[in-house]
Amino acid sequence: MALSPRNVPPGGVGNPFFWPWLGTGSGADIGGIFLDQFARMMGMKPAASPGAGELEWATPHAIALELPTMRLRDFSTAPPGPSAGRAALICGPFALHGANVADFAPGHSVVETLRQAGLGRVHVTDWRSATARMRDFGIDNYLADLNVAVDEIGPADLIGICQGGWLALLYAARFPGKVGRLVIAGAPVDIEAGQSELSQLANSYPIEVYENLVRLGDGVVQGQRTLQMWTSASLAATRADDILQLPLTTGAAERAALASRFEAWNAATVDLPGAYYLEVVNQLYRQNRIVRGEFVALGHRIDLAALRTPLYLLVGHDDKVVAPQQLLAIASQVGTPRESIRTVEAPCGHLSLFMGHETLTGIWTDIARWLMEHPVLPAAGPLAVGIAET
Repeated sequence: MALSPRNVPPGGVGNPFFWPWLGTGSGADIGGIFLDQFARMMGMKPAASPGAGELEWATPHAIALELPTMRLRDFSTAPPGPSAGRAALICGPFALHGANVADFAPGHSVVETLRQAGLGRVHVTDWRSATARMRDFGIDNYLADLNVAVDEIGPADLIGICQGGWLALLYAARFPGKVGRLVIAGAPVDIEAGQSELSQLANSYPIEVYENLVRLGDGVVQGQRTLQMWTSASLAATRADDILQLPLTTGAAERAALASRFEAWNAATVDLPGAYYLEVVNQLYRQNRIVRGEFVALGHRIDLAALRTPLYLLVGHDDKVVAPQQLLAIASQVGTPRESIRTVEAPCGHLSLFMGHETLTGIWTDIARWLMEHPVLPAAGPLAVGIAET
């Protein structure tokens, strides 16, 4: 079996949770062959990833906290206080690329859009690229540090983007009294509600294939090594100016500069702890535990029906990474009153949800208004923690 881009399902390697599906052949064969050929082609020495968080962020900010799993970046223009309102905490993705997808470039930044729309306190969870010492970090480690971040900034609204969306949802369900409003954009939650190119493959091979990938990296799934070998067919077929939704009036020099910046962003990857990676593959993609009520977060089973947090759900009509229904389905599964749920389907693909100029100036400006205007509902359930309503 030859491992080559011709064997890769379209879009399959754009998401690191599905790198094992490279090639053809039976599930029993592919795990060992993948591991052996990968090792021979790349060598067993771990490849260093130039963490995405090390790239230049577009908006001036400060580091508010240094935690084992993240740097908490503070983009606020107003100090804490009643006049500043709740803090907006963007729960960034932790997959192949880093959280700076939320602040890619001027005119292509969720952070910038929220601030310009009137949000005075904006923060981002910038997840650290995994080191060997982090190999045993699981989802609970990330939820625990997210909890520290929320306690640091006070009453917060959560904004979960891409893989950060299901993490934000878990947090809001685990600590309902700490989250005022919840925005989720382009995130897979109910894997069985729709089919994407990725989720169709989720049960194609045994878990040993994924375990092999972790073992190859000595407990860490290495983003840079994989990016050096394959490029996502979906991403390669899409020009940067289409992803960024550049207006026709954009000059040639600006187009070239943004294309160069996008290439640098795409080349910078994050490594994932093996424990976290396997938990996501198994519990989210293969077993769909969140919506089945079987996911345990920091010692408590998550019950979406008990969640009453106001929700804004944003999906991309042409998203090949996350099928729209994989997120929209939770509108009927949570306990949030229907009048406190807003669903929006943008006419774009996955990355344009966070980088596209039209999506940002239109939909994300609306999201900012919704965060400032929609009332916070009383939390319910034994895990509710009283916080000041603002």
